[in-house]
Amino acid sequence: MSMDQSQFVQWLRSVAPYIHAHRGKTFVVAIAGELIAAGRLNALVQDVALLVAMGVRIVLVHGFRPQVEAQLKEKGVGSRYSHGMRVTDEVALDAAQEAAGQLRFEIEATFSQGLPNTPMAGATLRVVSGNLITARPVGVIDGLDFQHTGLVRKVDAATIQRALEYGAVVLMSPFGFSPTGEAFNLSMEDVASSVAAAIKAHKLVLVTEVDGVIGEDQHLVPELTAAQAESLLARLPDPQQPTDTAFYLRHAVKAVRGGVGRAHIIPFKLDGSLLLELFTHDGVGTMIADEHLEHLREATADDVGGILRLIEPLEEQGVLVKRSRTEIERDIANYTVLEHDGVIFGCAALYPYWDHKTGEMAALTVAPETQGQGDGERILKRIEQQARAAGLQSIFVLTTRTMHWFIKRGFVPVERDWLPQSRRLRYDDQRRSRVLIKRLT
Repeated sequence: MSMDQSQFVQWLRSVAPYIHAHRGKTFVVAIAGELIAAGRLNALVQDVALLVAMGVRIVLVHGFRPQVEAQLKEKGVGSRYSHGMRVTDEVALDAAQEAAGQLRFEIEATFSQGLPNTPMAGATLRVVSGNLITARPVGVIDGLDFQHTGLVRKVDAATIQRALEYGAVVLMSPFGFSPTGEAFNLSMEDVASSVAAAIKAHKLVLVTEVDGVIGEDQHLVPELTAAQAESLLARLPDPQQPTDTAFYLRHAVKAVRGGVGRAHIIPFKLDGSLLLELFTHDGVGTMIADEHLEHLREATADDVGGILRLIEPLEEQGVLVKRSRTEIERDIANYTVLEHDGVIFGCAALYPYWDHKTGEMAALTVAPETQGQGDGERILKRIEQQARAAGLQSIFVLTTRTMHWFIKRGFVPVERDWLPQSRRLRYDDQRRSRVLIKRLT
């Protein structure tokens, strides 16, 4: 097998857990108008089509800030902003309607492509749109009348859900209408966060002109809890433009507090950022969730499939002893898993031998894409805690290739005769595993 083939197989295996985790889920993907102006719509639509092919249900919300600016420039009219919002008079409303019509036509046309040798080949995507937003006027703020600028009042969640169940991509423009038929110019961020909360989407992904949330050290913050994000927002000034840290962050927090599982802020300037955020462990932007995404916990029956996907490659390489689904289901209470955003990235099992006050740690595994970040040591410490709590005085491992890793963490080699008799009888002479123990007292 060539190196390229080997890398492809390894990559495909690494993304499989995400495919399983995302299938059947609903994502609201919001794209800034700047993305379209930068000529990146085609690539984004191809990535969305790939998600749909994997079983993800998509609501796509587009912005049109630069397109409206271009329309107003053609009319010889300048733009007015205040409090981070456009002041939409009659001329600006007309420009917004023209821009939205053109963009919807362009987006729908892009989704209709089916050229051979492209990700759209063979795709039969249907795009559904309509008057799915009821809006209300922003009104007068600090003496300034925002006229036709509005906010989301209500989302027709039932119709959106029916379209998603039909298999369509739901396309939404930042427009809403009052019960009297008056049109209002809305913001892409308000529409996206409101729709995501209304339909209880699993994810809101804001594909924007910023990299994500930049911390005080000028580095990207990859992950925030909602509480951390709210604390940050309280220290920041009110945003006036999209590049301000609080601009997208406040809408991400609104969505998460509204019941959305995760909210992501990612850059459109990075090709494939949507896929990189959703199918790699660290992502490329900032993710906001109600709680910390990564945690160690006891395994449940629902984790059997995830554990199998994690350990099977190592079983094929001979690093781990093969275990059947039946064995793992039977022993699931012995397992600890490390989970990140719904995907299992590490596991280990503890099998106690009560008469000898010792326990075997087995199947210690960390996904290749996250190795080197200390996850293996975290799992080991959790197993040690469990063993101590159970009154065990030591733990032991049998390994063929990772002896030095364990020695660095306090294990010492012993002869196999040290093993409890019942375990010694099951020792595989062909594997010739080394036995290492760690005293816990």
